[in-house]
Formats: sequence, C-alpha cells, structure tokens
Amino acid sequence: MTKKTILVVDDEKQIVELVTSYLLKEGYHVLEAYDGIEVFPILQRDKVDLIVLDVMMPGMDGYTACEKIREKWTVPIIMLTAKGGEMDRVQGLKIGADDYVVKPFSPKELVARIEAQLRRIELVTQKKTSFLRFGALEIDLEGRTVTVEDKKVTLTRKEYDLLQYLVSHEKMVFSREQIHDYVWGMDYEKGTFRTVDTHIKTLRIKLGQYGNHIKTVWGVGYKFEGDNE
Repeated sequence: MTKKTILVVDDEKQIVELVTSYLLKEGYHVLEAYDGIEVFPILQRDKVDLIVLDVMMPGMDGYTACEKIREKWTVPIIMLTAKGGEMDRVQGLKIGADDYVVKPFSPKELVARIEAQLRRIELVTQKKTSFLRFGALEIDLEGRTVTVEDKKVTLTRKEYDLLQYLVSHEKMVFSREQIHDYVWGMDYEKGTFRTVDTHIKTLRIKLGQYGNHIKTVWGVGYKFEGDNE
C-alpha cells in the first residue's frame, strides 16, 4: 500500500520536527512547510492526503491559507494553534477545516486525529467499492458479511471490524494499540491489548486457509498480506 502523505505547516521548526518524527514512526510520508504561502506549490506538485496547518504564521496565516486551499482542494485539514477559544475553533471549522487541535498538544493525540480523518475519507471511498476480494475470500462492505469459497463465515461485529480494517490496508503493519483504538475505540478502557491477540487467533481459525494471510509482525503487531487473484 502506498504511504499516505501528510503536509505539516508551522513557522516553529521544533513543532514541525516533533510532528514529523511521530508521523514517520507511524509509517507516513511527510512534507514540511513553514509559511502558508509555501503550501500551494507543494499541493500543485505532490499528492497530499492531509494537511496539519498552524494558524499563527507570518506571510500568510493559517485561516487565509485554509480558505485558499478550499478554493481548489478537498484535502482534509487539521488546524494546529495556540488559540483555543470557541470563536477561534468555530472560525476554523467554518472556513473548511476538518478538525482543530490546540497547543500545547499530545503528538499521539494528533496522530490519532490524523488517522481518524484518513479513515473517514477511506470509508467514503469504500462506499464506491462495495466488495473486497482476495482469491476466494470476499468481504461485502455494505452487507458486512464475509464468505470463503462462497460459504458464509460467521463473525462477531468486532471480528468483522478487525478483518475489514486489516484487509482494507493490505500489507500495512498495525500495532496492537492502533488496532485496539480502531475496533474498540480510544475511550474503551482495557488493561492490556491481549483481546486483540484473541480476536486475531479466532479470525485465523474461522477463515481457514485465508487465516494464514493475517501475518504476525513480531515486536510490532499484525498485517494482512494476500495475493489478490
């Protein structure tokens, strides 16, 4: 799977470096800019999947940049700013921002919000393609059903969500924490991520030979790797 590209725009170099380091660890491709004006040549040149955009910048502030971006592009935008007042948030959302993170911020939370925005886009895209197929394994995205060799596989809701998540991101490695947050939710309290291992084990059994396509990446997590026939 092609890496998603995130454009980080902030006039504070330390902020850009911090966000970039966390995104690189999560497997993203990162582009950097230090002024709103620098955004547009990048958007003309590169395919950008999401923009993290600071508000208070010299040259062109984030609000102005956001408005101009929306004239041509639909790329998701997360505003990043020290201005946390309600009116500031409302202004950002009204001019086209998709989310708003206030400084000082948790880099992990920012990454989670980025992932949430990208998932939203992927779900919209998936509605245009109602089936995922890998050989005789077929996932009906609208009906939320799974068949192997034309035989229905009975899955719980969580098992289906887990399988669909991995198959939709073929060959992308996810940590247990990432899987847990997506399937069970970030607010779901759990002492360990052992429940992820349990569901993976059950999925492998229920999918038969196709369960072998769910690979363990030791020390990291899991991925789905299948030859699409």
